[in-house]
Amino acid sequence: MKFKSIFLLVLLSSFIWSGVASAQTISKEELTYLTADWKGERFADGRPKISDNLLERAKVIMIDDAWAVLKNEGYVNQFEGNWKMVNDMPMTGRAVTAVYLPSRPDLEKQIKDRGARQGRKGNTNAWPIDILTKGDLYVADAFGKIAGGGIMGATLANSIISKSGNGVVFDGASRDLQEIRNIKGFNAVVRDFHPSYTEEMVLSGLNTPIRIGRAVVLPGDLVIVQPEGVLFVPSHLAELVVSTSEFVIRKDKFGFEMVRTGKYSTGEIDSQWTDKIKDDFVKWLEKHPELGKMTRAEVDKVMEKRTW
Repeated sequence: MKFKSIFLLVLLSSFIWSGVASAQTISKEELTYLTADWKGERFADGRPKISDNLLERAKVIMIDDAWAVLKNEGYVNQFEGNWKMVNDMPMTGRAVTAVYLPSRPDLEKQIKDRGARQGRKGNTNAWPIDILTKGDLYVADAFGKIAGGGIMGATLANSIISKSGNGVVFDGASRDLQEIRNIKGFNAVVRDFHPSYTEEMVLSGLNTPIRIGRAVVLPGDLVIVQPEGVLFVPSHLAELVVSTSEFVIRKDKFGFEMVRTGKYSTGEIDSQWTDKIKDDFVKWLEKHPELGKMTRAEVDKVMEKRTW
């Protein structure tokens, strides 16, 4: 009997710890189901784990090229613009998602009581930060609230970069702009800045599907931040988007040179390539090994759905 009691206590403790570690409002099974097209490695909570190498490669691609690839695949609700940025620097990361609601006393009490039982501390806007790991990018739907909507200040920003090495994307506000600007390597993409603290809002979902403006975001998405705005790439399309965008960079360099030298016209370069242009492109790449090699077959494949 004593052994059984100890076993139940250990089992209960494991369950509670698991709840703290994953800290999400949907189960691992549900998250895995919603991201079923992802076939690679996952975090313990089921979130797709895009490789660090892919995150690095994504930093140098052009957001319009990446958007065109997504559109070709039928994903037209993945971009959102009209932001303010702390620093003019690109960011890439794996999405950790959070959604906030206007405060309602009974709902907020239940959420905070459950959080306390699970060992979570502080206000609910600190909870998403507790689960961040290196390479994550914290993305929050804060319903565009500005006054009383600052879900991050300098203290939380320092915690975020220490855990993730990354910044944030908030459909809401931040405070402490001057201090945040001094955090090396940190960037925040927000609707606006405001001196107020978080007021009348509560975290209602963590690592769930969310909406950021006109874009849909799932946990584990590849987030690409550039001056134009933010693109949310479904995890299962991340490799395709990055590799195709890398090809477009090579294609553009080749095209610029061909137009400048007069070998081909802009009309020839900006339409479907002839076999002769494709062969010349492969030969040109051989003279520019820093851009990587491609076979003729690889060129044919990547240009099948060309709209860029």
